[in-house]
Amino acid sequence: MTKPDSLHHLAITTADIKTQIAFFSDVLGTELVALYWMHGVKGAWHGFLKLNDHCSIAFVQTPDIASIPRAIGSTHAGNPGAPCAGGAMQHLALNVKNDDELIAMRDRIRSRGVAVFGPIDHGFCKSIYFAGPENLSLEISTSRSAIDARAWIDPEVVRLAGISEMELARYKSPARYDGAGGSVPQPAYDPAKPHMVYPEKRYREMLATPDAEYTRQRSETTPPVKVA
Repeated sequence: MTKPDSLHHLAITTADIKTQIAFFSDVLGTELVALYWMHGVKGAWHGFLKLNDHCSIAFVQTPDIASIPRAIGSTHAGNPGAPCAGGAMQHLALNVKNDDELIAMRDRIRSRGVAVFGPIDHGFCKSIYFAGPENLSLEISTSRSAIDARAWIDPEVVRLAGISEMELARYKSPARYDGAGGSVPQPAYDPAKPHMVYPEKRYREMLATPDAEYTRQRSETTPPVKVA
């Protein structure tokens, strides 16, 4: 079945990529594996810190980010239970294998002078909570087993969210899709659908560009450093 199978990377904006790299490498032990001029974005740096060979935390720094104010309750939640703007990252939860690793991570974080709370047992996972640079709300979790939907989908919340029984059944078992060999064309512009934000003229040009040509125009496969 065609569907995502894991997180490849989560991109977070930063006004100070060095501080974020230092925090995530020293406090959390993630390895810096890429730091380069972001492809197709003038003046932007892109950094990747490895969780595993196919999963990273990524940071994006552009010159204008430093002038954008961080407002708790608007741009940032400030803690893992507080609100912020829809579509923004409320908090980032990273995974460890078991309870022993969770406690070891609590020790590591505290050994770097960072306050951390927990573990809290949520039933399907245990979590510790702490803050990162630039008001990041962070969590590390471990789960003993996969989440059992029968126990963790609350009928009251389903009802309050306006989800019908038919919709719930569809959400729990999405329709199988195995692809069409790349033959599905770009859909016509529909303002009711989600869209990335670009200048309108440029976005219309992007929509009209054939897939192969878009790939040819935008791909940059040469790393910044030549490895012998």
